[in-house]
Amino acid sequence: DVAKEAASIILLDDNFRSIVTACKWGRNIYDCIRKFIQFQLTINIVALSMAFVGAVVLSHSPINAIQLLWVNLIMDTFAALALATEPPNEELLKRMPYGRKESIITANMWRNILGQSIYQIIVLGIILFLGPSIFGIPSSAHPGNKWEPSKAVHFTIFFNTFVFIQIFNSINCRKLKRDEFNMFKDFFNNPLFFIINLLIVLVQILIVEFGGKFMKTTGLTITQHLFCIAVGAFCLLVSILIKLIPVRLFEGIKL
Repeated sequence: DVAKEAASIILLDDNFRSIVTACKWGRNIYDCIRKFIQFQLTINIVALSMAFVGAVVLSHSPINAIQLLWVNLIMDTFAALALATEPPNEELLKRMPYGRKESIITANMWRNILGQSIYQIIVLGIILFLGPSIFGIPSSAHPGNKWEPSKAVHFTIFFNTFVFIQIFNSINCRKLKRDEFNMFKDFFNNPLFFIINLLIVLVQILIVEFGGKFMKTTGLTITQHLFCIAVGAFCLLVSILIKLIPVRLFEGIKL
């Protein structure tokens, strides 16, 4: 009874395979937590940065409260279900165990978090300030104006791009190792991850096309949708480039 109280994991049988299974699942759960933290910190840094810049420069955030609720749902509930349900694999047993004093956020994770955050902030900043001239559309950066579909295209593209970047970044977050460059390896080993991301894409398109005045969005053209998806997908390539940066540059970050 004393041993049970002191133990973190209790095996209910005397089968040696149970020990292996316990080690495998323990490591897998820890990795899933790290994946979720990496995704969560990235999206929070970007969302807070863009809200702050919008408030300071434009006097209002480019993402309104209702849209933020949807983003919150993506980065909390859906991300937790998608990234925390990855099944374990045999490779987990081939590595050394983590140390007791090792930080849950590694230098490699900091590299991914900061690299992706910088990319996303730059891209969204370009859309926010140069979007009207790039797409030849009216600017949405006038808080005094009443909502009109024609004037909502600018911020709708911003919002749509922001969400699609997070969808593709969730694929990046599945791979924590510094030498994992194939983001789609074992992509279908977790059906829930695929289903959740497909659901997010469908709901996002419905919000954009039919959200109207309630969501402060308006329908986009096929070209504009493809632009948002392409910018989001480009973060997969950015992730590969980020992994080429020496990880020792981020070893001084402690949290």
